[in-house]
Amino acid sequence: MRYGIVVRLLLVVVVLRESSVAQGQPSQVAPAPADLKSLLESKIHSEWEALERKDKKAYGDLLADDFEGVEVDGRGERTKIQAMNEVPDGNVSKYTLWALKVTPLGPDAALVTYEVTVEFPPKSVLRYSRVLVGEVWVKREGHWKELYYQETHVK
Repeated sequence: MRYGIVVRLLLVVVVLRESSVAQGQPSQVAPAPADLKSLLESKIHSEWEALERKDKKAYGDLLADDFEGVEVDGRGERTKIQAMNEVPDGNVSKYTLWALKVTPLGPDAALVTYEVTVEFPPKSVLRYSRVLVGEVWVKREGHWKELYYQETHVK
């Protein structure tokens, strides 16, 4: 599995927080600058809108080449190619994001967490799904790309 990058990013956050505590400094992570939060929030909305429109190219353009994603369906991790290939068969008809939080992990990486309520078409077996989402975004060659996506079902 290719969780190495994500694990390293999360370890960096833990080490930085622990070292600040050891030095007697507050352990709070600085909030994301407003422009970074706005930028990533816009990209996340673009991601969900691409899923609504079944726009495989627009969705893929947001993902890093080494993207990994894990959804609540229990089918395991997906690569960028696998995630893109699922887009035409998706059935997201509407979505609502809230409680979006951006935590910088350095100048070129950020952890984004939020909750999303997804609405499916009227004849779907499942009409609504609430999930907590964690995403790692990285800036590469001047562009922010989604590196990792993880869903957790909420009742």
